[in-house]
Amino acid sequence: MREPLSKMIKTIPPSGIRKFFDIVSEMEDAISLGVGEPDFDTPWHIREEGIYSLEQGRTFYTSNAGLKELKEEISRYLKRSQGIQYPAEDILVTVGGSEAIDIALRAMLDPGDEVLIPQPSYVSYEPCTLLANGKPVIIQLKEENDFRLTKEELLEAVTEKTKILVLPFPNNPTGAIMEKKDLEEIAEVIIEKDLFVISDEIYSELTYSGKHISIASLPGMQERTILINGFSKAYAMTGWRLGYAAAPRVIIEQMIKIHQFAIMCAPTTSQYAALEALRKGDADVKKMKESYDKRRRFLLNELKRIGLDCFTPYGAFYAFPSIKKFNMTSDEFAERLLKEQKVAVVPGTAFGACGEGFLRISYAYSIEDLKVALGRIEEFIKSL
Repeated sequence: MREPLSKMIKTIPPSGIRKFFDIVSEMEDAISLGVGEPDFDTPWHIREEGIYSLEQGRTFYTSNAGLKELKEEISRYLKRSQGIQYPAEDILVTVGGSEAIDIALRAMLDPGDEVLIPQPSYVSYEPCTLLANGKPVIIQLKEENDFRLTKEELLEAVTEKTKILVLPFPNNPTGAIMEKKDLEEIAEVIIEKDLFVISDEIYSELTYSGKHISIASLPGMQERTILINGFSKAYAMTGWRLGYAAAPRVIIEQMIKIHQFAIMCAPTTSQYAALEALRKGDADVKKMKESYDKRRRFLLNELKRIGLDCFTPYGAFYAFPSIKKFNMTSDEFAERLLKEQKVAVVPGTAFGACGEGFLRISYAYSIEDLKVALGRIEEFIKSL
């Protein structure tokens, strides 16, 4: 029988995040600090709107690009939060931010086009580039630079074949952010080298030092940027699977075409719930952000106390402590911690080779759960 699989898909490994949680799910008394999912329920008024949409029989397809009212509300949100004006026609509602990343790359890349991917970063960028026939070019972010992308690192990576820079800030897994001055330097290179940016801003509302700035808000950058965001993290709506992309119309039109053939439209119930989230969810976001910030400060203090060096994260809900002084790989440390103390964390290498020597710890968990898990981590470190 002939080979049923493509050569490309066989070269792509599965996500490095999942294997630990497959074990945790079957391990009694285990604690996971690895899943990037809010521990809050979706706020009730948002759930209620989803329920009401079902009661009203709103179980039809929406237009491919999404409900017009939702796109208009996203437009207003981007205007008030970032000062960027996107007409509804330049917005596409997707099945989570992950779909938006995938179809943006597929709409823009020709075989051999290079995509610059700063790492450590979200696990999907590299495989999605490969599946779109592009060539991933990894930029290794450095702890001494606060895991920010520098102008010098960008210039060093650019070639004649470079087309897209992925800008993954606020960053998963490090919690790093890019401030306006950092983005201005990056924007100079983007314009000079005639590149495009896929700016993944899914954690934009979870910024603890000042306000998140989108690179699309800088002069000359809106026409070069595919801004990706969604509802999963800020509104605790992970299972609703809803995101969006805002981009120049020439790009959005082709992304809609792929979305049309592969998906048809994002879930209708989720779209009505998201409309409620944007209109009346600011107080919910503020409350959850304050809780994450409290957990962030608690976690950093405890990591320091038990002897784990950790860069201070200013965005998302992750810490990225170093375990280099223990002379173990990230995988070894994580596997032993899980086996000996029943605590699951994610090896830094799940987010790129330069994540070696680090772990990702999520603080999207209650203080009580964090206390128990950190107590076990402390015992593990004492045993080394």
